[in-house]
Amino acid sequence: MRIAIFSDNFYPELSGITDSILRTGKELARRGHRIAFFAPRYSPANYAALNLPYKEIDLGANISIHRFASLPYPTGTGQGRVVVPLGFRALRVRAFNPDVIHVHLPLGIGLEGLLAAQMLRRPLVGTNHTPTAEFMHYTPFSGESARRRAIQYVTWFYNRPQFVSAPSKSIFREMRPYGFRASHAVISNPLDTKLFLPLRKRIAMKRKFGLSGFTLLYAGRLAPEKHIDAIIHAVAFLKEELPDVSLAIAGNGMARQSLETLARERGVADRVKFLGFLPEEQLVAAYNAADAFVMMSTAETQSIAMMHAMLVELPVVAARAWGLEEYVNERNGFLIPPGDIRALTEKIKELYKRPGLRSALGKNGRSFAIQFSPAVIADRWETIYENARTVYNQKV
Repeated sequence: MRIAIFSDNFYPELSGITDSILRTGKELARRGHRIAFFAPRYSPANYAALNLPYKEIDLGANISIHRFASLPYPTGTGQGRVVVPLGFRALRVRAFNPDVIHVHLPLGIGLEGLLAAQMLRRPLVGTNHTPTAEFMHYTPFSGESARRRAIQYVTWFYNRPQFVSAPSKSIFREMRPYGFRASHAVISNPLDTKLFLPLRKRIAMKRKFGLSGFTLLYAGRLAPEKHIDAIIHAVAFLKEELPDVSLAIAGNGMARQSLETLARERGVADRVKFLGFLPEEQLVAAYNAADAFVMMSTAETQSIAMMHAMLVELPVVAARAWGLEEYVNERNGFLIPPGDIRALTEKIKELYKRPGLRSALGKNGRSFAIQFSPAVIADRWETIYENARTVYNQKV
């Protein structure tokens, strides 16, 4: 098949959406499908911020990348770009001659994909990755009216495809009161099951990052909706009772400075280590240096970072919010009320004092997460794309 994939998030933007799209696309290309990515053109500063060369990424055989001119746009990544949809870009899509078009976000690039599907008469499928209500603070609009209008627009957009996926049911629950009616199903993001492995070298990995004692890990963007401050507060509350508990934070983002300030103010700057952005191989090492993973975000549809923690056999403590509660249960970790620092400290203490429980939860987590390999997820998308083509051709 020839598959055109449209996304407003793409390399070099750091996001789980980017990771998911690239991982699935590469697996489909490996099987012989032709993949064309349509994405924003990022600025040299976007590359420089990550110490990346300003050149196109090489994704291998059967994959092409088509960039559209874009403007800066405020997002949680700090790298957001928006494309003004013009419609005539469908000519570039026509040159690729796709069998199916897949849109991943409802902004400018997504609208270009929708227009291309209509103009070229091709089947359209979509994926909604984002809890709209949780990201309104990045826009110039605020208030209940703006929130409703945003969700109405997103619902309108995702009623256009023949089929819509999301990483969790919570996304469909957000759209349903606004008239969402498209055929839909939950499909996990693909996980890098070959790279994220338990290395059984925790002491050596701790030494590599200058860590010691019982280490909590957070990995991902440093942004307000991630509520990393709650983890720092928990470490501060535990500093007398459990003096060897520390926190490693892997990632960068707009909240880093405020989090560093908070750690100093709470007297735990020596127990909170900011690792910055880590390439994947280094990130695997950081996971293997930790004893538990904490995710207090209230804006996750799944959290690839958390799922990778499970692959490395880390027990998880997560907020009972959005998609997290669909992937964390009593077999692989703990769910606690969002923002409940007391509950977080209690669960950290329980994991600290019960190494056997940590081991059991970690092993169960890996057994659960391993099912979401790129091969398994690509199998599902192959079936969906074929079905979309069949149904569409019957209607034409």
